[in-house]
Amino acid sequence: MVIETNSPEETYRVGINAGELSQAGQVFTLTGDLGTGKTVFTQGLAKGLGIEEPVCSPTFTIVQVYEGGRLPFYHFDVYRIGDVEEMEEVGFDYYLERGGVSLIEWANLIGELLPPKRTEITIEKDLKKGFDYRRITIEDVG
Repeated sequence: MVIETNSPEETYRVGINAGELSQAGQVFTLTGDLGTGKTVFTQGLAKGLGIEEPVCSPTFTIVQVYEGGRLPFYHFDVYRIGDVEEMEEVGFDYYLERGGVSLIEWANLIGELLPPKRTEITIEKDLKKGFDYRRITIEDVG
């Protein structure tokens, strides 16, 4: 599925829809260049799960846990990960098995650790179509 948005608010709304449709144990991978709207999408997903607290990228902590919604939300940002063994240290598998919803930003950096069944989301810009234009590709794998 490909969705085109033309504002951060529209990208946020796509995230809300994904959160509302999320099921226990669902894993999302999220890739896109810096500044494409990954955090905006993630904030929308959290809102769709019913999480009211502010959501920001856990760049330096690798994982942030939110438990105030209808399902727990595990937000990973692996941009600064040195090697995949760091994911074991933060309990990556443990979180994936807890029955919440997991979202992994920069998932391409830990491809060998990703579960075979997941929803892959890619956000891309195209400045020819406008500064706020985003192409969001969502694909179920496995």
